[in-house]
Amino acid sequence: MTDGIYILGNDVVYEQLVALLNSIDANIGKDYPICILPYDNQLDRIREEIKNRSNVEIFADTSVIQLWDNFVEEVWQAHPYAFQTWQKKEIKGMHRHGVHRRFCAFDGPFDRFIYFDADILVLNSIDYIFQQLYKSDFVVYDFQYTDPSHVYNIKSQQLLNIFSQARINSEIFCSGMYATKKGIFDEEKRNLLLSHLRLQDAEVLYINAPDQTILNYMVMRSGISTWNFSRHLPQEEVTGCCVTSSHFQEKNHLLYDKEVRLTYLHYIGLSSKLFSRVCEGENIIFPYRDIFLHYRYLHEPEKYPQFKKQPKAYDALPSFTSRVLKKLGIPTGV
Repeated sequence: MTDGIYILGNDVVYEQLVALLNSIDANIGKDYPICILPYDNQLDRIREEIKNRSNVEIFADTSVIQLWDNFVEEVWQAHPYAFQTWQKKEIKGMHRHGVHRRFCAFDGPFDRFIYFDADILVLNSIDYIFQQLYKSDFVVYDFQYTDPSHVYNIKSQQLLNIFSQARINSEIFCSGMYATKKGIFDEEKRNLLLSHLRLQDAEVLYINAPDQTILNYMVMRSGISTWNFSRHLPQEEVTGCCVTSSHFQEKNHLLYDKEVRLTYLHYIGLSSKLFSRVCEGENIIFPYRDIFLHYRYLHEPEKYPQFKKQPKAYDALPSFTSRVLKKLGIPTGV
């Protein structure tokens, strides 16, 4: 059985992707199998970067990519107004089409895998997550269940006909990190999901987070056994994972939440352009910038940006936190 890590990326998130790869090197191991799922064809810098990383490859099975591109197209074709809404916003085709490429992992080379968005740093062992896959088919560690409004269209009258309120309050997850198994969405299961969506289910999808809503729907509608560590760990062992939490303490380039080491930090809500500007030497302060820079330049410290101008805040932390929390539906302190 082959375990591995998938990351969705392209050259737009190059700086973050390198930081993530380096954090895996430092905190998990340099030989851990990693496969980069292509958001699109902008991959030149990534291809150059991984020439010296024998454990990293770019997913290249075009038949699988096309399979999932077609599936997602059919999902959104079933939606009563998604394409019309996107068109009014001058979006051509599907909104953020490339985010759906994460689904290719279900038919990729790894039998069991953990998926990470590129804007994540891995700060601890992930062995316990893989261990949980012996008991559950889908494993997460986040707090998205506290706000379903960024996963489903909660105004849809159909929602509670599909999922009970208890399930909505407990099973929803963030699509930025999850662990699962190859092949859990075979052709039969995909066709069954599409048939449900074409009847009435599609209206419950949240069109502003296209990958997150589809993945939650697929897992919950299929009745796949799930496990969220944030709900099952003893309270004193649970940590947050989000950059909007300002109370994490840094020690030796790791982060701790009330003395408990984080498994990962998600820079959710921060634009990739911000990271690029900082790496180009623009002295912009953002939450947990030092730890990002440490991992970004772990293997090339000579390129660490030399900040010559006075620092300027990306935003005042309280208003930054409030804005991102409101946008993403993530509660304070997690």
